[in-house]
Amino acid sequence: MIPSIHKRGSETIGLLRYLYGPGTDEEHIDPHLVAAFDPLTPDPGRDPEATFGQLQRLLDQPVNALPANRRPKKHVWHLSVRAAPEDPILSDEDWAAIARRMVAATGIAPDGDDAACRWAAVRHADDHVHIIATLVRDDGRRPRLHNEARRAQAECRRIEADYNLRRVASGDGTAAKRPTSAERHKADRQGQQRTPREQLRETVRQAAAGAHSEEEFFDRLASAGLLIRQRIAPSGDRLGYTVALPGDRNKDGEPVFFSGSKLAPDLSLPRIRERWTLPTDAAAAVDSSRPEQQSALPSVTGPAFARRRASAATWQALLITDHGDDSIAAAQIAAAGEILDALAKTSAAHTRTELREAAFAFERATRSHIKAVRGHDRALRQAARDLIRSGPALGRGEDGATTAMLIDMAFFLAIAAANWHAKRHHAQQAKAARQTAEHLRAAYQAAAAHPMDVLRQRGCRMPPSLRHRQAAMLRHAVPDLAEQILAEPGWPALAATLADAQDAGHNPATLLTEATQRRELDTASSISDVLVWRLRRSAHLPAAPDSPQDTTTPDKHRATSPTPAAQPANRPMNGTARRR
Repeated sequence: MIPSIHKRGSETIGLLRYLYGPGTDEEHIDPHLVAAFDPLTPDPGRDPEATFGQLQRLLDQPVNALPANRRPKKHVWHLSVRAAPEDPILSDEDWAAIARRMVAATGIAPDGDDAACRWAAVRHADDHVHIIATLVRDDGRRPRLHNEARRAQAECRRIEADYNLRRVASGDGTAAKRPTSAERHKADRQGQQRTPREQLRETVRQAAAGAHSEEEFFDRLASAGLLIRQRIAPSGDRLGYTVALPGDRNKDGEPVFFSGSKLAPDLSLPRIRERWTLPTDAAAAVDSSRPEQQSALPSVTGPAFARRRASAATWQALLITDHGDDSIAAAQIAAAGEILDALAKTSAAHTRTELREAAFAFERATRSHIKAVRGHDRALRQAARDLIRSGPALGRGEDGATTAMLIDMAFFLAIAAANWHAKRHHAQQAKAARQTAEHLRAAYQAAAAHPMDVLRQRGCRMPPSLRHRQAAMLRHAVPDLAEQILAEPGWPALAATLADAQDAGHNPATLLTEATQRRELDTASSISDVLVWRLRRSAHLPAAPDSPQDTTTPDKHRATSPTPAAQPANRPMNGTARRR
């Protein structure tokens, strides 16, 4: 159940006409009074003798009793309370009881207060009720409404428990503003799945992802086709900005502009500037938390290279989120949102929908009351910039396979973010991160299907003698997991990857031992699938394997001893297991 306190108004009659009227899209059905401060309050919805004017005068009487110079300019208070779509339809009596609880909780009409504000609750739909009140008490004083939004939220949580309704995670004031009902109806009329406010928020977030300066940020906004207005001080400095979609017009045909802060709290210009401001005490931390050196990676540029770099940065962010200071971990989670925004913008069509949904969901997880110390997230932000600058990735070959590699890592960073928020009782953020993980899971399955299938085919074509040696080595390196891995459908793909690692000069037994010591492997539903990506990334193997026609031959490989050789892998393994 979600309470929404609307902007205060100055005309009681105007709000009454809306509540009892047909609605923007004729969605108001049978408007009628379900409760009020006085049982004898007239109901223009059900009583043909009652008028809007009668109800307005009754509600406004304490306001009009004051001298004109003492009347508040904005005296109309408006609260709507909406049930979840899956909740049962409540009766008028239930909504009346809920309305009385809400006016008592918010301070409009505390229980037992005979001089409280006057109010009325109007129901014009199955799933919600509107409460209108005038902000002058019968004794002429003003109501005490301090923190009424928070108190309304708390009362809704109690109502959910009492009526066995869907439990909604409590808010903490850091969420982006929800689209208004008028915005939602407008989007429905135009056949749009998202409102202009939501579309703009997504576009502005993508423009900010990895941007290094204001000029770059505004250039990206312009390239995305948005209408932009900038507030400029007499000194020439930018004070703020507003954006609009070219096709989103009001009734007068003018563009509907939104400021950055109205899109999301972290999209105001001052908050965006924080992203590229490096605190003086953060430089050393940036160096110490820098992802693994990239010199050993293939000397290529483009989407695949950018995705490998982003995978390394994401792994480092995962470690910091698990073990770092809260403010630094908060910065890593915020910057992870930029990685997802950049990935959604640059990935191929068959993964783009799920990646967009993942980025859209994770936006809520990037903000909490723990202040993020920017600068420590430099590696992730640079990785997001690389993704944008490398351009769109293909859905096949090395581009497609490294996309799967990065999505795999982003999945576990989302899980880490969910756990981090849950431990700090950030219910909405934890839920958003878990939703993100589900979208990333679906995106991974689409991205990884072809390269994993090719690897499995290659593994199945390997000579039996080589497969036996690989199995013996597996049993020696990871005895506790070997039989489970050998029984999995993905074992041939792992066998092919072990052969590739050996061809590249690595000791596959050492790589396996290191890989299985990484976090969360015991929860993986497909351990072989997990280890394939870990080994291919840590050994710097091509993410996209050769076609199955390039069959491995026996004389191409050295004999593999079941005992790990003394030769170490070139560098430690970076990766995590996947909950699939």
